[in-house]
Amino acid sequence: MIYLVEDEKNIRDLVVYTLNNTGLEAQGFPKASDFWEAVNNRIPSLVLLDIMLPDEDGLEILKKLRSKKETKKIPIVMLTAKSSEYDKVIGLDAGADDYIPKPFGMMELVARVKAHLRRAGEEEVEENGEYTAGKLVVNPAKHKVLVDGSEVTLTYKEFELLCYLLENRDVVLTRDKILSKIWGYNFDGETRTVDVHIRMLRQKLGSEGDIIETIRGIGYKISK
Repeated sequence: MIYLVEDEKNIRDLVVYTLNNTGLEAQGFPKASDFWEAVNNRIPSLVLLDIMLPDEDGLEILKKLRSKKETKKIPIVMLTAKSSEYDKVIGLDAGADDYIPKPFGMMELVARVKAHLRRAGEEEVEENGEYTAGKLVVNPAKHKVLVDGSEVTLTYKEFELLCYLLENRDVVLTRDKILSKIWGYNFDGETRTVDVHIRMLRQKLGSEGDIIETIRGIGYKISK
């Protein structure tokens, strides 16, 4: 079941109708209180969240979902009319898996939703030991990241991205390839999502952030 929280009735009805007619099951809610009541009865497999809502905004809902054990790993996609990079960074930093700026095409929305559902159903982390690079230690099995002995907290997508770069050490990964692997889709113009995550990942890794190299015009790699 996919839950959509969107106060604009026309958008809500169209998204729910489209999802229900493309082999998915969806339910829409105009406000946060209705959404939370539904969550208490049934945990969704994915959540679509508008940022601007009448009672509780989407970012607050996002933070609450990520703080609860039973909902912390649910894929969450933000729907927002805001176009500034600052708003996108806030949503991604709070734990959103993706964002789709309004207005958006229904088929693109469906493709992204299916990609996230597909990835959520896969094995998340394999038992494959630790990665080390300089003072960085990453344990995929324990979902733990250490920099110079201190634990670093990453969002799920940041952690996936870091592991993917480490798995392919010394290999230049294009933005399109990263987008396809980590987010499961590839749309023109959306590689900015990769750049935002790389920047946030570097900031969180602190002194070891520079292990992620930018290959101008191509993508990124880790070579230490």
